Amino acid sequence: MKPKTAIQKKVAQLSSTLRPITHTQQQWAYTHCIEHFAYRAKSGTMTCGDCGHQWKSGNGSLCDTLAGCKCPHCGAELKVNDTRKRTYKETRYFSVITTCGGFQVIRVAQIRYVSRKGEPMKFYCHEVVQRWISPDGKVTTMALLRAYAFFYCDLWALDSGMEIRSHNDLYDNVVTWGDVYPRINVIPQLKRNGFKGDFHGISPIRLFRRLLSDPRIETLMKDGRIEEMKYFILNPLNADDFWASYLIAGRHRYRINNISMWCDYLRMLVNLGQDIRNPKNICPDDFIEAHDNAHRRIEAKHRKEYAEAERRREIERREREQRRLLQEQQREEDFKALKSKFFGLIITDNEISVKVLESIEEYYEEGNVQNICVFGSEYYKKADSLILSARIDGKIIETVEVDLQTLKVVQCHGRNNEDTEYHKRIIDLVNSNAKLIRERMTA
Repeated sequence: MKPKTAIQKKVAQLSSTLRPITHTQQQWAYTHCIEHFAYRAKSGTMTCGDCGHQWKSGNGSLCDTLAGCKCPHCGAELKVNDTRKRTYKETRYFSVITTCGGFQVIRVAQIRYVSRKGEPMKFYCHEVVQRWISPDGKVTTMALLRAYAFFYCDLWALDSGMEIRSHNDLYDNVVTWGDVYPRINVIPQLKRNGFKGDFHGISPIRLFRRLLSDPRIETLMKDGRIEEMKYFILNPLNADDFWASYLIAGRHRYRINNISMWCDYLRMLVNLGQDIRNPKNICPDDFIEAHDNAHRRIEAKHRKEYAEAERRREIERREREQRRLLQEQQREEDFKALKSKFFGLIITDNEISVKVLESIEEYYEEGNVQNICVFGSEYYKKADSLILSARIDGKIIETVEVDLQTLKVVQCHGRNNEDTEYHKRIIDLVNSNAKLIRERMTA
């Protein structure tokens, strides 16, 4: 990416003046950052993964144990692997921390090695990322191009150039994953803010950035309150919410034995509506009892809230059920207003009986038995339509629709909308008795 801002242009210019990762630094990475091991075969033959030398174990002059051994050729201290594998490949990272042009620079190199049994190990080292931190804690990233992949993070385009890149969490992670070259140089502002060479288990990029930009972290570092510093770096939201309370506790010489539990306690006080700037609340004599009491009150509050939510849900459920019943009642009344005049009408030829469906429930049963849409399509709402059921000995044969304007059958189908052997007979029976329907309409 082409540098756009003044700081990006300055970083790009300074980056071009950096010397490559030195041979000494690479040799340190080779010694300390990769696994050195010996292949041990079933026959007892040992093969050095570093130089490829082979020798017979157990000759009495070498320390060939499960814990490790020493190569008689190159002198490398090796871990013993009982394996039939002949090739090992691995990728690691290490960081070189230095300064340039008033910036704190963290240079990250990718190291790869390929060990083939009986051959000298091949070792590769390429610088892939540079993190440039200004004295006010702002970070600018220079990096190689990287192929896009969801789960694989080592796809660097090693022949690409080091350019300004947009922020990506990967650039923080590669610093965290790797070891740090022990000879480091830091800018005066870091020394001024209390850094003395120990990272205290925190990623260098995260520690430097917060130490330069956050006076709270500087205060904790200078006072030697390392656990609190680490906690507030890793939990910046709690630092924002509870720093004032932390200072109040300090002014009252209150000893916080577990900063994580103390912040959890303050979070519970906030949820309970308590004042977290009141020393009586945040500096209890018996912290464990106060913490447990707050926890019990929170649990009781949650139970009350849950019970209230359940009560509201039950009320809403009942209201929905009441509305549903009212809607069904209204629907049934509307249906009766449309069709009640036809109730009781039966057309028969002594074998087939064709009866009017007299309730919405009968429409549902008809549609369910016949697997048709007479209920789903709400035929019971149609003012100009009359639905009848043709049956033999109470068994549904076909369902009939009559148009009340023409008094003619417009549909007549059996199960799955298929016609039965009685199809034409049913239609003729209904059409020939249309006068019975007309009498009901004019009554």
